[in-house]
Amino acid sequence: MGEWSFLSQLLDKVQSHSTAFGKVWMIILFLFRIFILAAGVEKVWKDEQSSFKCNTKTVGCRNLCYDHSFPISHTRFWVLQILTVSTPTLVYLGHVLMVIRRENKLRRKQTLKGGHVSLVKLPKYTDERGKVQLKGVLMVSYVIQLVVKILLEVAFITGHFYVYGFFLMPKKVSCDHYPCRHINHCFISRPTEKSIFILFMVAMAGLSVILNIVELLHLVVSKARQRRRRKSSLEPVELNLKEEKIHKKQFSSGFYDTAGEKAGD
Repeated sequence: MGEWSFLSQLLDKVQSHSTAFGKVWMIILFLFRIFILAAGVEKVWKDEQSSFKCNTKTVGCRNLCYDHSFPISHTRFWVLQILTVSTPTLVYLGHVLMVIRRENKLRRKQTLKGGHVSLVKLPKYTDERGKVQLKGVLMVSYVIQLVVKILLEVAFITGHFYVYGFFLMPKKVSCDHYPCRHINHCFISRPTEKSIFILFMVAMAGLSVILNIVELLHLVVSKARQRRRRKSSLEPVELNLKEEKIHKKQFSSGFYDTAGEKAGD
């Protein structure tokens, strides 16, 4: 588990800058993917090649059959998947830290200017406690990393099927390629246990996709509601401004009419 600690620390920093759905995604990633992979899956797959027994002693046949059936180990495939899917979140974290650092500089300049707001550009995305508000460029960055994560997860789920051709671990595989002289059968250790872990990891990847889609829809709906509220709050103000303009025009036209009548008299 120690090799995952650095990634876990980085991803843990993103939680304070994410929505509620993003925090749930982090919990699933930590507990049900990284922790399960480090604690259970690696122990089940550690004897994968040594326990791959074939009914032949032809030199090289067993290695070729194993390579043909498993181009990449399941554990390495899932490690690659977790690292790749986590990358957009880490890029977003870098963007957030850059924004926080820039706005902290603005606050220090404001302090040096004696608190004169007009002389210094005000922080836009963070408050005094450093809490980030999802809006503007940060919102765009957050949405982009969500979309990229969805695409990557779907790509890895699809790639899993194309690489291995199954979601359940078979009990045996057959090979007839050179140097195997005829059709040989090779038997896999712990096929049922491995099938359970495969289904679990694929299910967690599918759940992560669903959470990301729900979070994306939540952000779109919440932003649409905020725009409606702004429009509804601005409509009375705009009506009042229009009425004031109309009254001013009527007053000015009435004033000029009365002035013209007096001049005619």
